[in-house]
Amino acid sequence: MKRILYVAATAAVLAIGAGVWLSTGPSSAPESTFVLLDGSKQTTADLKGKVTLVNFWATSCVTCVAEMPRVVATYDKYKDRGFDTLAVAMSYDPPAYVVNYAETRKLPFKVAIDNTGAVAKAWGEVQLTPTTYIVNKRGAIVKRYVGEPDFGELHQLIEKLLAET
Repeated sequence: MKRILYVAATAAVLAIGAGVWLSTGPSSAPESTFVLLDGSKQTTADLKGKVTLVNFWATSCVTCVAEMPRVVATYDKYKDRGFDTLAVAMSYDPPAYVVNYAETRKLPFKVAIDNTGAVAKAWGEVQLTPTTYIVNKRGAIVKRYVGEPDFGELHQLIEKLLAET
């Protein structure tokens, strides 16, 4: 009996170790359905084929509002080269505020509202805003920023990912 427990414990430690080792590289973006402001839906699968910035934000987040013009400028700079942006408003953000913000600021990219919090949960229990993910063309998360990203570094990463085939 002790031998069986020892083997089981060893297997569990190896499995956990393998999971830690595997998680250090890019991981697939979680399966999610984004409900856009126009009522249409987009899924994680729809992100494949483009480099995508997924930005969790809120209208009440001072840093989010301050960085948004740079997020827009980044989108405008790379959109014609296979880059996309998806802004995901947090569940606590009143939908009317999100719609008003997106319309008055003329956000040029897709904006989703995470009404239930399921998307933020799936993407790693996102609670702090802004939290930004960069997803490569294969649908793998290659970088996560909590707080405002260093936009120079972000642009270098986008350039590198856009050059990949």
